Order: sequence, then structure tokens, then C-alpha cells
Amino acid sequence: MKVAVVGATGLVGSKMLQVLTERNFPVTELIPVASEKSVGKEVTFKGKTWKVVSADTAISMKPNVAIFSAGGSTSLEWAPKFAAAGITVIDNSSAWRMDPDKKLVVPEVNGDALTQEDKIIANPNCSTIQMVLVLKPLHEKYKIKRVVVSTYQSVTGTGVKAVTQLMNERQGISGEMAYAYPIDLNVIPQIDVFLDNGYTKEEMKMVNETKKIMRDDTIKVTATTVRIPVMGGHSEAVNIEFENDYDVNEVRTLLSQTPGVIVVDDPSRAQYPMPKDAHDKDEVFVGRIRRDETQPNTVNMWIVADNLRKGAATNAVQIAEYLQQKNWL
Repeated sequence: MKVAVVGATGLVGSKMLQVLTERNFPVTELIPVASEKSVGKEVTFKGKTWKVVSADTAISMKPNVAIFSAGGSTSLEWAPKFAAAGITVIDNSSAWRMDPDKKLVVPEVNGDALTQEDKIIANPNCSTIQMVLVLKPLHEKYKIKRVVVSTYQSVTGTGVKAVTQLMNERQGISGEMAYAYPIDLNVIPQIDVFLDNGYTKEEMKMVNETKKIMRDDTIKVTATTVRIPVMGGHSEAVNIEFENDYDVNEVRTLLSQTPGVIVVDDPSRAQYPMPKDAHDKDEVFVGRIRRDETQPNTVNMWIVADNLRKGAATNAVQIAEYLQQKNWL
């Protein structure tokens, strides 16, 4: 199995290599791809070093699958070229997510939508992935009407520059800024650019991607996305209104039986999910599950996951695993 990782030297690309190793994906040849200035550099994978090549060279090497994490413009330019050469592309950028001809996939939620003909497959937004994993079983049981979500997102979602900014500020060092404002001892209620409706692009990603992944346009979603000075993962306060009534203990049981979800919810012992607990783990953690006492059929909960893993690298590798199990690669 020849596997190309496009954007192999970046934060998510490095995490892709780590996840491919940990999950023992059957890589016989790694093809690390990065920008022209990185060509010739070496990356280490499973104890061996592999030379970084250009996208053109990678296509000529005919990988079975190419996992992209190099930004939207790179994906728009190169994913079709890989696909035209018969290479299956799993793309972690926002480039193809809302394309009506492309599948947007969280394997546990809608992996069954994939076919052998899908040559460009979109990996959803990190904050959407962790939420829909929890929404899926609840929607099947109680039918979701509306979701109100506020996110508390790690600086790692922005990239190395943002991590450096936070650590510099912690040490009182002035340096390059990833954000328009300081992030240490601060929260920034803007992720991505503002749109004409007053929402940010990140917020509208959550709205639109949730409906597409859940295959239900009737689900109403409204979001506020916030950047916080945290490293380990993204957290979300989620309010879910159902068409049908529910039992809180039944919700806990349902979620604890959901693959990829771990319930951590014991207020008497102050147990609930936190980013530091989710760091470097593949599961989505849920807690603070409680009835919304202000209106019927509504539940509140807190959802946490490592945004570089399940929110990006792990989900992409899981898509590759699904395709491999079907012998489609």
C-alpha cells in the first residue's frame, strides 16, 4: 500500500504520520509531499526516513491513497489531478466539504455513503466531527430538532504559528502573531473570517456540515465558535432539542454504547471531560449531561475531543481504513 501524505511537514500532517503508525495502517511505501521549499527534506516514519517530494512527483509514483492536509487552495489545485490519475484522495481542508458531488464523511456516522467511485472524499471540520459523533445515536432515538453549540477551541486548530504565539506570550517573548489579539489570558470570539450574516465561516461550517453528514436538512443548528488558550483539544457546550422526550440515564447509556464515544459524567466526584484528558486520544468524551429545565425535550451536554486526532488525522485515517476493508484502494 503506497500512501501519500500531502502537507506531511505541517502540524496535522505530522499527526497523520503518527496515527498511521499507531493504527498500523499497512503502509509499504510512504510518499511525503510538501511545498517546493520542503522538497528533499526528510521525515521519519516507522523508523525509516523518507524524502519529501513535490505533488507532481507523488502523482507519478502512483500511491493507492493520498491524504491531504495542506490547505484549501492546494486541495483545489491538486486533488483533481491525483483523482484523475486514479488515486483516492481524502482531503482534510474545507475545499470539497460542501461540494454536492463529494462525500463528507465521519465513518461511524455515514461511512455507508462511500462507494468505490468516490475519488475525492472530504474530511469534516474538527468541531463538527466530535459533535456529530454524539448527535448520531441521539437523532436515531429521539429525532433532533435543533442544536445550539458554543465551542472553546484549542490554538492547535490554527497551527504551529498560533501555538508559538501562545507559548511566547506565556514567557513574555514578543514574536509573530497568528491572531489579531493576544491569546494567553484571553478568549477570541472569532474563528475564521466574518460572513455577511454576522457569523464566522467556522460557525457556518458547523451549521452546514452537520446537516450534510447527518443527511437531514431539517436539523436546525446555530453556533458560536471561540478560540481559547488551550492545547489539548476542542470543547463544546451543546444544547439539543428533540422531537420526542428522553430519559437522562438512557441518554448516558446510549452514548456509552456508541463506538468512539466515552461518557465521563459524575458530578458527585467532579468528573467531566477536559481537553487535557482528551489530548492524544482518538475518542470523543461527553459529560455534564443534564435536562434543560427551561423547555421540553431538551438536553445539555459538554463534548471534548483532540482536534488534531479525531478532529482531523484520525478521522482521515479511519476513512482510509474503511476503504481498505472494502478493497477499494
